[in-house]
Amino acid sequence: MTDTKPIIVWFRQDLRVADNPALAAAVASGHPVLPVYILDAEAPGDWKPGAAARWWLHHSLAALADALEKRGAPLVLRQGSAGELLSRVVEETGARAVYWNRCYEPYAIQRDTEIKQSLREAGCEVKSFNASLLFEPWTIETKQGGFYKVYTRFWHACRDKGDPEVPVPAPDRIIAADGDIASDALDDWGLRPSQPDWAGGLCDRWTPGEEGAMARLRQFLEDGLDAYKDRRDFPADAVTSNLSPFLHIGDIGPRQVWHETVKTAGWSAATEKFLKEVVWREFAYHVSYHLPNLPEEPMYARFKAFPWSDDDAMLKCWQQGMTGYPMVDAGMRELWQTGHMHNRVRMVSASFLVKHLLLPWQAGEAWFWDTLVDADLAVNAFSWQWVAGCGADAAPYFRIFNPIMQGSKFDPDGYYVRTYVPEIAKLPNKYLFAPWEAPDDVLKEAGIELGKTYPKPVVDHKKARERALDAFKSLPDNVDA
Repeated sequence: MTDTKPIIVWFRQDLRVADNPALAAAVASGHPVLPVYILDAEAPGDWKPGAAARWWLHHSLAALADALEKRGAPLVLRQGSAGELLSRVVEETGARAVYWNRCYEPYAIQRDTEIKQSLREAGCEVKSFNASLLFEPWTIETKQGGFYKVYTRFWHACRDKGDPEVPVPAPDRIIAADGDIASDALDDWGLRPSQPDWAGGLCDRWTPGEEGAMARLRQFLEDGLDAYKDRRDFPADAVTSNLSPFLHIGDIGPRQVWHETVKTAGWSAATEKFLKEVVWREFAYHVSYHLPNLPEEPMYARFKAFPWSDDDAMLKCWQQGMTGYPMVDAGMRELWQTGHMHNRVRMVSASFLVKHLLLPWQAGEAWFWDTLVDADLAVNAFSWQWVAGCGADAAPYFRIFNPIMQGSKFDPDGYYVRTYVPEIAKLPNKYLFAPWEAPDDVLKEAGIELGKTYPKPVVDHKKARERALDAFKSLPDNVDA
């Protein structure tokens, strides 16, 4: 007699059917499969998904539900404590096992450990797999047995491991669990925002879900990869992959990205440059796994003494893209309108917050967390600490991005700035990145009245730079962890 007890596949940050080891193992067992997603709003604590990430989650779940339905196994949705609900579903269905792919956030590790112990004590088999990383954080070690703090060495250690595992294919058919199993309606979860109404901009730019992810990757490999190495820092050029939100939610996995890139383009200079950025994401997970307090505390203890400012008005100017520095403002407005910001501009905007305004990196981290569609706890915290100078492989403290020079160098035709700061679009390129330097007649001809139609600079670049350098020099030298 066939064993009809199902295997529950608990989906989390792996919202796809291809290269999903937990799903593949459950299907390969020959037992019925019950796909489940639980919206657990309490476990993340202060790191609940932000508004933009919730919008993405809604659409990715809808795509996953459709893909599973076509293969014969409907997706069950529940909202509440993951541990309590998994136990309840096990009791309701008589499930023999629960499979999932691992998450690496500190809260997730603690939660999953407790759930695994509880289910096993109840006689339920539990298996977990890797779907989110090329190499899991504990598998890459220094010769001394520690973790890497310098990216170049981490990259070489990853390459010494050889190519990542080949992605597992999507199942053609899934045997569904018997019975009518209660499920929430996705629309009832209210993941899509009603106020403010910025979701239209997200819809114009993004197609969440597994099919959208593969389409984005293939488009990048066809249209962007060849120019990626030389033009990736130019925000007006469409040569970056824009895969980060798909990778975070698991619409696509890094193994798929790696092998599809090498298969399509071979191992070229462009391929290596792009895959190094994929491994940079791995580096963020590697460091964050070993330093679970990274989202809240600087990696190096001496930075706890940094003399941060406390200025809500300045923070608001930065958040709204009203600093008077067009390259910074363009980036912050792109973020608000599209849920994304070009990586070069992220560095410029982040540097401006922490080094020009002397506002704490945690304030920027929190804003990005709420507004980015690719808000990833490890990557967000790691990147902010990198820019602030207090994290792994960080830029030296004296490297302070000049937003004027960054604009003229990486947006020389002004297309990016004019797209997101249209009120200064008529300025000649000569003055586009420093409108306050334009003569009165030029400003008048461009329809600009500084302080009214576009803000004056909130700080003077040279003075702000000197202030930041003095602040960094004031830190103690002998307190590093």
